[in-house]
Amino acid sequence: MKPRKPYIVDFTYDWLFFLAPPMLALALGILVSDSSLATDEWQLGMETDTLVGFFSGTMIHAHLVAVVFRSHANPQIRGLYPIRFFVVPIVLWLAIVASPWVAVASTVVATFWDVWHSGAQTFGFARIYERNHGTPPELGRRLDFWLQQLLYAGPILAGATLMDHFDSFSSFADVGDAVFSSVPARVDGVHRYLTYGVLAVGSVLIAAYVIVYWRLARRGQWSPPWLKIWLVCSTGFVSIYTWGFNSWGQAFLIMNLFHAVQYLALVWAMEGKRIAALFGLGRVPRVALGVYLGSCIAYGFGVQALSSDLTTLWAITIVVSLMHFWYDAFVWSVRRAQV
Repeated sequence: MKPRKPYIVDFTYDWLFFLAPPMLALALGILVSDSSLATDEWQLGMETDTLVGFFSGTMIHAHLVAVVFRSHANPQIRGLYPIRFFVVPIVLWLAIVASPWVAVASTVVATFWDVWHSGAQTFGFARIYERNHGTPPELGRRLDFWLQQLLYAGPILAGATLMDHFDSFSSFADVGDAVFSSVPARVDGVHRYLTYGVLAVGSVLIAAYVIVYWRLARRGQWSPPWLKIWLVCSTGFVSIYTWGFNSWGQAFLIMNLFHAVQYLALVWAMEGKRIAALFGLGRVPRVALGVYLGSCIAYGFGVQALSSDLTTLWAITIVVSLMHFWYDAFVWSVRRAQV
């Protein structure tokens, strides 16, 4: 393949919103740790949290709902999958409202699907930079995918935030499910062995990754795409340091913030002209950008102020989360095939 321009958008945009956010989010997490922003609780609507907690949650839900601009708001995509876009969300919402067990299960699924999805997002960015560098699409693709899953999920399984993720199973006790509600205790009991397993598998995978690419380079089939290497190394470092050790107590802020910033920026970069046309603001793209970001952030802020006791409304937020993970995977594939 012939090399393209190295950046997805341009030098400034890529570094501000794709390449630098992991390290910037880490710096922000360190700065706010132990400050009043992270320790003092405030009342917002029906919820109580720290300002850091409200900000983190707002950004999480803002980026989740942004997928609507790529699915339902895009007539070319929307017309291809009417059942996925209109029937499935309604059926899922009804199931969550009708069944407390399904409601709890959906939160657990969302927690772990988010982990998978986050690793896949970094993989997607890495492959775009690899493609722009001129690397054939399938060369090293599978290795890249599993490396990103390892770098994101591995530190969770082996590190300090494992139980924060598995605690969602505890809610099964509220619906009388003793089997699933016991999962946190059982996982905690084997945490040491999970750590050993991650270290063993991770060492083998990273060694294989380096060897394969080194051999490809020696044969002249591959040369280092430095933007991809920076992205993978910086994101991997932040993930290992943050999920693995959580030294500053701000793991969820750090990891979710850079992920959300990257996603919101990518949607605008790929869909900005269509979003502006949707709002009738094609001649004033900056205003359209403000409406796009403002609507996403307003939704995220509203979710943070919403009590989870309001089942019918809370169920909408869970549906949005699950549909984000599902839609984002196949919509990108559809768009790639259309281009």
